[in-house]
Amino acid sequence: MHYAIVDFVTDIAQNACESGASRVGIVFSEDDDRVDVAVEDDGKGMDAGQLARALDPFYTDGEKHPGRKVGLGLPFLKQAADQDGGRFSIRSELGRGTAVEFGFDKRNVDCPPVGDVPGMLLSALCMPGGHEMTIARRRGSLSYELRKSELIEALGNLEEVSSLALLKQFLRSQEEG
Repeated sequence: MHYAIVDFVTDIAQNACESGASRVGIVFSEDDDRVDVAVEDDGKGMDAGQLARALDPFYTDGEKHPGRKVGLGLPFLKQAADQDGGRFSIRSELGRGTAVEFGFDKRNVDCPPVGDVPGMLLSALCMPGGHEMTIARRRGSLSYELRKSELIEALGNLEEVSSLALLKQFLRSQEEG
């Protein structure tokens, strides 16, 4: 089960990266009262039947994780958003990609904690694959954007420890404003 909002984002970003996408975009907006997230990819997408079953916790296509009989990420996210009085939507088109958007009311007692945003961004940016990832982060008056290709150009291979250490330090500094 996901503990924090960033866990949902990481799960959706991983699905996007594993969908054959060449582009993955994350928008993570937060203020005192709300957290709003959008994750969009241009991967393989889902047809109407797959999309209808995507929120069924007892459905998985069996392709990504052979042997797994359940897919809990999206159903848990929708349940958490519903409990919070927040919002959840998913759109997908076969061969064109998927977009998941959700929001939480931070004032609601059922709102999950936000979690470690810089850690989530680091995980997302380091997901394997040849995709371009863009991230727009907004928190109150703080705002910054990241592009995986630019970070690789500046830091080198994001699989090397020295690059990861610098990226982690950079992401934490961005959150401090």
